[in-house]
Amino acid sequence: MGDGKVRWDGTVVLADREHEDWSVVFDTKITYVGPASTAPESPGATGGYILPGLVDVHTHGGGGESFPDAETIEQVRIAAGEHLSQGTTTMLASTVTAPIPVLEERARLLAQAAGEGIIAGIHFEGPFLSEARCGAQDPRYLIPPNPRAMQSLMDAAGRWAKSMTLAPEFIDRESLDVLVEAGAIPSWGHTDSNALDARKAIEMGQEVLAAHRRASVTHLFNGMKPLHHRDTGPIGEFLSAAARGALVVEMICDGVHVDPLLIRSVVETVGRENCVFVTDSMAAAGLGDGLYSLGPQKVRVSDGVARLAEGDSIAGGTARLIDCVRVAVQKAHIPLVDAVWMASTQGANMFGWDDRGRIEKGLRADLVRVDANLRPLDVVRGGTRV
Repeated sequence: MGDGKVRWDGTVVLADREHEDWSVVFDTKITYVGPASTAPESPGATGGYILPGLVDVHTHGGGGESFPDAETIEQVRIAAGEHLSQGTTTMLASTVTAPIPVLEERARLLAQAAGEGIIAGIHFEGPFLSEARCGAQDPRYLIPPNPRAMQSLMDAAGRWAKSMTLAPEFIDRESLDVLVEAGAIPSWGHTDSNALDARKAIEMGQEVLAAHRRASVTHLFNGMKPLHHRDTGPIGEFLSAAARGALVVEMICDGVHVDPLLIRSVVETVGRENCVFVTDSMAAAGLGDGLYSLGPQKVRVSDGVARLAEGDSIAGGTARLIDCVRVAVQKAHIPLVDAVWMASTQGANMFGWDDRGRIEKGLRADLVRVDANLRPLDVVRGGTRV
């Protein structure tokens, strides 16, 4: 293969526009991005769209394995591998609410997986959430936030704790300080809060994080009190804060959790720079209908929709992030450039991963080549085909 470089020709999707008849040449890093007519000769592939590797900051698993249930590195590898095979080259592994000792054990395993490069870090979804809006989180194990429990989780995760979902109505400053000092950000969600509590938490988060980092909102609209003109709940405050650049709102753009046209409205209202696409996927991602586990809860998937086996709460997703990009483009009518940005660049920006999430010379060669229907054809991570 000559100098070891690979060349892909096609329509290259950058942050600001699509470039037809362009090339990306890479080994472990991207060495050329530009017109095909002036690209260095290298073996490779031709056709389709060339996207940056996608970045999912909220996923619970896939391929039949679940991060909250994993007991071995191989199980973590299988769950991550399902998403990697479909173009998600960077991901946070999300837990679910469980007893603190179980979460500590899971965090230690996921930290080991992060150290091996299988995942990029850990997102704790619980246990400091609202029982009224717990969704698929097991209410038996929800507890109020406290610094001691927070510190034990941060210690178990080591430097790999990246975010934690918190109900704003319960958060205290001391617990928030512990979280942020460990290098993680708060992600407001699973909340029954009113507007005042939501704004107070947002402002507290801004104060603790300082100007160079932003909190997020866990799957906007899902797991929170709905917006009503006389009983607003937190959603209006989340949208207002996003519009002024104070936080980033997650949205599950799988066509199930949120109407795609509402997602378009949010993007047009607050701007793509304040939105990120996530999957919230669970073990069934990439597989068919059936019975699965999500932490201590059993989940039944029917027609691709995951719900608690006992009850009707939606229990995570079954999509991969490229599926969310496809829904955004084909059903929400969001421009491909913006959809890809919210599924790649934004996630990387949120956690300071400045070596990925974009197609630029010198960055890590995390790339996915897709066909006209946005179905993956080739995926490379660090230049290695997966």
